Amino acid sequence: MQTMRAARTLELRGPITIDAIPVPTPGAGQVLVRVQACGVCHTDLHAVRGDWRAKPALPCTPGHEGVGVIVQLGPGVTARQIGERVGVPWLHHACGQCEPCQSGWETLCTRQQNTGFSVPGSFAEYVVAHADFTVPIPAELTSHAAAPILCAGLSALKAIRETELVAGQWLVILGIGGVGHLAIQYARALGLKTVAIDVQPHALLLARESGSEIVFDGRGPALAKMVRQATDGGGHGVLVTSSSAAAITQGVELMRRHGTMVLVGLPPGDFTLPTFEVVVKRLTIRGSIGGTRAELREALALAASGQVVARTEMHPLEAVGGVFKRLERGEIMGRAVLTLP
Repeated sequence: MQTMRAARTLELRGPITIDAIPVPTPGAGQVLVRVQACGVCHTDLHAVRGDWRAKPALPCTPGHEGVGVIVQLGPGVTARQIGERVGVPWLHHACGQCEPCQSGWETLCTRQQNTGFSVPGSFAEYVVAHADFTVPIPAELTSHAAAPILCAGLSALKAIRETELVAGQWLVILGIGGVGHLAIQYARALGLKTVAIDVQPHALLLARESGSEIVFDGRGPALAKMVRQATDGGGHGVLVTSSSAAAITQGVELMRRHGTMVLVGLPPGDFTLPTFEVVVKRLTIRGSIGGTRAELREALALAASGQVVARTEMHPLEAVGGVFKRLERGEIMGRAVLTLP
């Protein structure tokens, strides 16, 4: 029996270990992918800790930003080929039959499966994926450069679309990490102007490197006033990538009237909103969860064109425990990527 290395946890909040487990076999409509790189997302950390109401299947092998080469086709697969390089994203499978699927919202499928959460993910040498839910990787992108686009980049682009802003308007981005620094670049590619806000010095530096017109330290006591002055009234849209509940409340203060705030980060608990402000200023607050396969192809295309470049640091699979600790402390600049030889 052929075995592979996989980083997984056997219990919530338990240690993540590198185990030797059997290489999986693809079923009907599936492919087996030899993983070359996989980005590390905050969702992976939340999953292994069991932070949310929804819990992952155990044992849990995280990883939903996997890029690799197809080495085996399951029965009935014709749309993919052995040797093709593909991405294995968060959306492992959607039913195609429910109302959300039928109306173009496959990310809201009532029977969806998610890579690295309900099925094993790409923190492993091999991963099984549904052929139709893999996405070809453009030749212009290396595997480690493409990996963060599968979730961080896709989440950023989708959330920006959810603000419904048009070119020339102001987007305020709270939290300049893996998603935030890509959101700056996608926003610029779409013709938006950006204000980037964070409390970490290295994140503020990353915001400047990513091309944000304005960068503010979120700890400033007059932050809302400075944002309103810089944008002549506040953000037309606010994008909250931070998993801090306080950032969501703060975001309301940074919007102009009739503004829209989109939430991407998922705090472990709930948050409160100033109802008076929301009503009187006619604010819109909505969530954004990932993106469709078509939107992922768009996100990859913009990265392949050179308009969006993920800031990455590469680590071997065995370093995943230390990467998680640094991610929890907010020490990673951009996106950590696990590489597999």
